[in-house]
Amino acid sequence: RAEDVANVIEGIVLEHALPARPRTAAMPTSVVVVAVGLVLLALAFDFINGFHDAANSIATVVSTRVLSPIAAVAWAAFFNFIAAAPALFFGAELKVAATMGKGIIEFKALRLLGPNVVLMVVFAALMGAIVWNLLTWWWGLPSSSSHALAGGMIGATIASPLGVGGLLGAGILKISMFIVLSPLIGMTLGTTMMVATTWIVQRMTPAKVDRWFRKLQLVSAAIFSYSHGTNDAQKVMGVIAVILYGTVWSSKMGSDPGAPLPIDNWIVFACHSAIGLGTMFGGWRIVKTMGHGLTKLQPIGGFCAETGGGVTILALAHWGIPVSTTHTITGAIVGVGATRGTRAVRWGVAGRIIWAWIFTIPAAGIVAAVLYGVTHLVLGLVG
Repeated sequence: RAEDVANVIEGIVLEHALPARPRTAAMPTSVVVVAVGLVLLALAFDFINGFHDAANSIATVVSTRVLSPIAAVAWAAFFNFIAAAPALFFGAELKVAATMGKGIIEFKALRLLGPNVVLMVVFAALMGAIVWNLLTWWWGLPSSSSHALAGGMIGATIASPLGVGGLLGAGILKISMFIVLSPLIGMTLGTTMMVATTWIVQRMTPAKVDRWFRKLQLVSAAIFSYSHGTNDAQKVMGVIAVILYGTVWSSKMGSDPGAPLPIDNWIVFACHSAIGLGTMFGGWRIVKTMGHGLTKLQPIGGFCAETGGGVTILALAHWGIPVSTTHTITGAIVGVGATRGTRAVRWGVAGRIIWAWIFTIPAAGIVAAVLYGVTHLVLGLVG
């Protein structure tokens, strides 16, 4: 038919009239190597996160002597890893990863500066967080790995060509708000659960209560470890997504600039494996501060603290808020202890922990900003 012939002719004309789409330039080998190295560094941070933070998962179950430290570490590591299941098998949305990937830094603007700037910003952010985590681990202070990483990203961005304008105020405000709110929510739930549970078991003998809650604390420890894996592994997924989509996977970016960065299953598996392994080598120094230093816990108190903390973290992760598991469990432990009176809580130890929280974001940010400047200077000298 004439119509078909016309369509064919039109197609031929358009094919020769329009310029061919240029091929995407191959990414330099050096950029690929550095990107792979930074992915490994991010997984190392995840491992250190497990080493540093996952002691929170076992502090109460160890301090109540329900499990030995070795058994508690294995229990926590298992549930850190199992937390990957919803994303791997059921396609659950990774909202915390989305916040870390596109909720702190203006990712589109960062990507436009080129892969070298992307890599320098992420390197400085990770190193700032790692340095602060290791320092607080050495001092035995349960500071927040989540906030250390956020602080590192903020500091590195400010030092980069993006400057303060490259930061997303709404995302930073959300994280900053829950520095205060997450321990308060954990404390409220811990106190409420302790009061309610004590009322329920008031007619039972102390021996029976102790026997029941030694079993139930295994469940509460699993809940808290699962929530720790859900929240903390995702933040590293977000950073790895920034590395890859800002460099070697830039051509895979979708057309919707507001959409979260897609997270491949291998990234989910790797991040949960890293944090689980970190937990296996976790920190007994911090366990002593969390489990014995704040207040003396019985199995019923450990159950209430872990359940209150775990429920808080899971709820906030559902809303995409990368809260501190450290802050939350500390608040829950204080809430449980306070039901026996304010003297049951060692406020001096709590004060030291609070100061570590306050300084985490600015300290990690300063280290990251300095490292960005040093890296930029060294690369400039090398040429």
